[in-house]
Amino acid sequence: VPKLNRSELETACEDFSNIITSGDSYIVYKGTLSSGVEIAVISTTISSLSNWSMHSETAFRKKIDTFSRVNHKNFVNLIGYCEEDEPFTRMMVFEYAPNGTLFEHLHVEEADHLDWPARMRTVMGTAYCLQYMHDLNPPVPHSNLNSKAIFLTDDYAAKITEIDFWSELTAKSKSSSDDLENSELPPLADPEMNVYSFGILLLEIISGKSPYSEEKESLLNLAAKYLHDKQNIISLVDPTLKSFKNNELMVISE
Repeated sequence: VPKLNRSELETACEDFSNIITSGDSYIVYKGTLSSGVEIAVISTTISSLSNWSMHSETAFRKKIDTFSRVNHKNFVNLIGYCEEDEPFTRMMVFEYAPNGTLFEHLHVEEADHLDWPARMRTVMGTAYCLQYMHDLNPPVPHSNLNSKAIFLTDDYAAKITEIDFWSELTAKSKSSSDDLENSELPPLADPEMNVYSFGILLLEIISGKSPYSEEKESLLNLAAKYLHDKQNIISLVDPTLKSFKNNELMVISE
């Protein structure tokens, strides 16, 4: 994976004014390289080398090594990174998926809601990518698989991304030196946990219900009422869907 210059990314992202989203630990910019390739640039919010620990540096480089091993059509692949100390810069450059997150298309009224074929395409793309990641040697399981970690292309193909690790980098940089000496890099995510998370994701895609809602009955408990009786599974399907294929529903509900 090539190392890119900050100046090149600054130009691509219009002086870092084109912000897609941000969190406490990161900012995501949209950009276009001189070649015409659209990119998403994720940057740490830490702005000085003195606030960036050796532990964070090790974790940052380890993530670059890990992501550079993943090359799949349903993953937001790493295409470069930027590492400069003046001004302080730690960025990763990924492919750009222009159609927002799966979460938005399932739960945000302003977004285009997905029909059944688009949902099934998302399911299959996510499943293929997870299988690929788990089959790598060593495996590369996802750290926090959910509908907010899946972006969509213009034709609604799924693109899995990883952003949560930036919070870990920032947390380690804010830890005391004593804490850092006694700490270890976070363990790899568990493939079995990915399988569980994928099951929750399936329920969310089928039902259109958010697993994050605290006011309503949990999606898992709701699904348990229906999954033991195949005749009742249809009751799980998102009522906003105009149509769905019963045979596909039965297959993914197994």
